[in-house]
Amino acid sequence: MSKILATIACNLDDHILLAALPLFDTEKVEAMEWSFDVLFNHQEIPDWFTELLKAFSDEKRLIGHGVFFSLFTAKWSKEQGIWLKHLEKVAKNFHFDHITEHFGFMTGKDFHSGAPLGILYTATTLAIGQDRLKRIQNACNCPVGLENLALSYSLEEVKKHGDFLDKLVDSVNGFIILDLHNLYCQIHNFDIAFEEIILLYPLEKVREIHISGGSWEENNLEKGKKIRRDTHDDAVPEAVFSLLEKAIPRCPNLKYVVLEQLGNGLESEEKRFAYQQDFLKMEKMVHGFNIKHSERAIYDFLPKENVQLQHQPIEDVQLYQQQMLLSDILENSNNFEEAKHHFQHSTLANSAWEIEKWDNAMLETALHIAQKWKNKV
Repeated sequence: MSKILATIACNLDDHILLAALPLFDTEKVEAMEWSFDVLFNHQEIPDWFTELLKAFSDEKRLIGHGVFFSLFTAKWSKEQGIWLKHLEKVAKNFHFDHITEHFGFMTGKDFHSGAPLGILYTATTLAIGQDRLKRIQNACNCPVGLENLALSYSLEEVKKHGDFLDKLVDSVNGFIILDLHNLYCQIHNFDIAFEEIILLYPLEKVREIHISGGSWEENNLEKGKKIRRDTHDDAVPEAVFSLLEKAIPRCPNLKYVVLEQLGNGLESEEKRFAYQQDFLKMEKMVHGFNIKHSERAIYDFLPKENVQLQHQPIEDVQLYQQQMLLSDILENSNNFEEAKHHFQHSTLANSAWEIEKWDNAMLETALHIAQKWKNKV
């Protein structure tokens, strides 16, 4: 029998560690999610952090979360190969109960300096995503999952997302992270009800749930309208806790509920206290469910057989060129009007990307996200 574990996303970040320390001290944290590739360029992990990882690893309560692999980039890169070797190495040093990655492809030509953006929902991108998932599973030799994306360009795209995720992870008998703040972004930005959007996901494949906070952004194109952004830099909204309460009973194979927040949102004592209160509120909801469902058995999402890899990663040159063009326009346009003009007069017009159906507010948001990431490095 398996209970749901109250989990935190904890990385080698002073502000996160300061916020989480009282929770570790009181043994409230039941599992830990570690973004193992955030330390990609660091040769050494401090001994004390290694011991923390080992403590959860030894109890089979350490899960790994990738950020930078860029699952759907249509041209295989040397950096992706290095990423897999890094994962293979850390998976030998620590026992991961599972490994997950983000949906989408990264803008920018430099590894670790791009924003995760949406993709084409086609047979080609599906094949590329399945190929990359198999390579991740082969490197870590444990269950593998994907997280739903916050940013979509249209309501039609939002409605395709869950089914596409289902087909992707099925190739490795994998699972889904249901990020409820990402869902909250889509509920608000596209005026879709929770009861409608939740039915679009294969909830029996949800092994992990994320909750987090974010921010509001003024929409310059429609006065009075605000866009919800998945910035992970604020406390968890009450609306997301409400989604959590509704989602937990619908996910029969749920094992981890994870609180996420970036260190830049935990710089004051007040914010760190709010983070601790968010965790305790999450923990109470999780434990309340566990008490009522003590005889619950869940699926383990282990691979059914050895993953068979093609010798060469699947690639599509035309799709890669389109992705790079999309990235270039978003990263280098001076404003929304200029970006819109470039898109309309590019090879992306009247293509499978269906840019003509993109919501203007979401295109403007993608522009801001891409340029924020570009300026981070």
